[in-house]
Amino acid sequence: MNIERFRQLCLEKPGATEETPFGPDTLVFKVGGKIFALAGLEPFGSVNLKCDPERALELRESHAGIIPGYHMNKMHWNTVLTDGSVKDALIMELLAHSYALVRASLPHTVQAQLGEEAQVRPGWPDA
Repeated sequence: MNIERFRQLCLEKPGATEETPFGPDTLVFKVGGKIFALAGLEPFGSVNLKCDPERALELRESHAGIIPGYHMNKMHWNTVLTDGSVKDALIMELLAHSYALVRASLPHTVQAQLGEEAQVRPGWPDA
């Protein structure tokens, strides 16, 4: 996964915005003013994504390229390596899950303004 593709996937999400509140080397993607993804630029080697706490632990145990969220609440965030050690399909699934979790936490009026509701998937694909 490269930064251009990751950025495109983030900005395709309804209501997604891109900011650099931590400086020019970290892209922050938000929905409704809340962060759902972070990506370092120099170098681009990982992304931080929100995750259901139980699933976060499972992912860390089964994938060497998924570790507790760097500089984040380690219960709710994972750092996912983008160097090929984690398949792009899984990164995209985790990005969608992160967005859905954050979006579901927004007030119902804000969710309604964003259009069709994103679902937090109860099941997970085999990774």
